[in-house]
Order: sequence, then C-alpha cells, then structure tokens
Amino acid sequence: MSPAAPHVVVDRLVKRYGERTVLHGVDLTINRAETLVIIGGSGAGKSTLVRHLIALERPTSGRILIGGTDIASLSDVELAVARRRFGMVFQKYALFDSMTCFENVAFPLREQTRLKEKEVRERVLAKLRDLGVEHAAQLTPAQISGGMAKRVGIARALVLEPELLIYDEPTSGLDPVTSRTVDDLIEEMRERFAVTSVIITHDMVSAFDIADQLAMLIKGRVVAQGPPGEVLTSAHEDVQRFIRSSGVEASRLEKRRRRTPAAELAARFAAEAPVGHPPP
Repeated sequence: MSPAAPHVVVDRLVKRYGERTVLHGVDLTINRAETLVIIGGSGAGKSTLVRHLIALERPTSGRILIGGTDIASLSDVELAVARRRFGMVFQKYALFDSMTCFENVAFPLREQTRLKEKEVRERVLAKLRDLGVEHAAQLTPAQISGGMAKRVGIARALVLEPELLIYDEPTSGLDPVTSRTVDDLIEEMRERFAVTSVIITHDMVSAFDIADQLAMLIKGRVVAQGPPGEVLTSAHEDVQRFIRSSGVEASRLEKRRRRTPAAELAARFAAEAPVGHPPP
C-alpha cells in the first residue's frame, strides 16, 4: 500500500437490526498513522461502527477497506487471519483476572500464532518494557493500578503488531493526570509504530489534543469530520451543543500538542517495512 493511499475507508456503511437502522451510510477516510477520534452522545452508533472496523460484525451494506482489502467481503477463515491486523484496547481493560499481566499479554500470541514459548516470552516482555510495566509481569490485574492496567491492555493489543488500533473510552474512569498519561501513550504508539488509531471518547480535552481528525456521530450519521480546529468552529448546532455540554472552554481545546505529521510517519514506516507488519 502506498503511504499516500488511505489506510482505512468506510464507504456508505449501513447497519440494520431488523427494522432499526443504527448506521445510515457512514463515510470515513483515515490515512496511515492518523488518529481519528469519534465523539457523540450515547446511542449515536459509535460502538457499532467500531465493531465493524474490527470485523466483529458485517454491514447490511457498504464497504470497509483496510489497506485496500474489503474486510466486509471476506470469508470467516479469511477474517480470522485479517483480525490479526487489528488491536483493541477496551474501556475496562478486559484483562483476565485469573492470569498474570504476562499471561494476559501472551494470550493472543499463544492463541493466534505458532511461536515457540521462548519467542512468546521475548515478545511479551519487550511490549511490557515498552509500556513501562515490565515489573508487573507476574502480578495479577487486581494487584496493579488502573493506569497500569491500561498500559497492560495496550501491550496486549500491540503484541501482534497490529496496523490499526482501536481504543474504547481509553481515559474513562481515570483521574486527569492518568488520563493525560494515557494520551501520551497513544501518541507514543503512533510515533514509534506508525499505528493508525481510532478512538471513541467523551474526554474532549483528550479528543482535541491527540486527534488528526475528529468525527461526530449523531443517530448513526457523521455530521462533522475534519481537523480539530475545523470541528471546533463548525456551524452545525449539534456539534456546538456537544462541545458546550462538555464543560470545557473552547480556548483550552485550541491548545494542542506538537505532533509529527501522519504523512511523515507513514513514509518512515513504508521505508522501514514496505510490506507492512506481516502476521507471525
């Protein structure tokens, strides 16, 4: 895939459950190493959209192209392989309480690859080290803080070296300091691995800080999409109402971190790994 080509394309995506339509012809385009943040109220269709992006559901109509491949048209066997290209960081971490942090991160490698145990151990410890939680390898989720559990969840999502990483409310339930630390982690993953990220959040400070693009979903329709500055000044009343209801002053949302452009990261990724991250 050319670094200039869109990495993810959602084309006229429709999802119906019986007589109820949840997604009404959603269109989205995300470039390699971009971070798309999806905002919107409860029931807007955000979680349904994400489930389609990681191929947990099939659309009623429309296409979802990941790296040029229409994942909606793949067979079940082909989907099982394609899912290795996606990583998911769940809102509540979704770590197995009965397993150590090491075993949680090793789980997808043991389930989806044929790596020898020595290779599994090396990969897991490397990812835990990358996220600064190697010291918690033999602890259970109950023995670590929420912020550390979030890091372990990210390590598990990254251990298969996915090209698309989905975050479901990554800062939910965290204090402001830990929330900004998670933002830093998301940005670090983008910088180091040229990961394309899709984030669902109600944290407006986070949304405007780390997004290359913001998309607002209302009743299954994208009513605004673009760079944070454009969305902030959108004339759409629903967008402005949502921003006002967040309780965060617009002046605070205008102050954004300096970030390496996605195109630069994508070009670097293409030069270092021209065929992408092949599954083990």
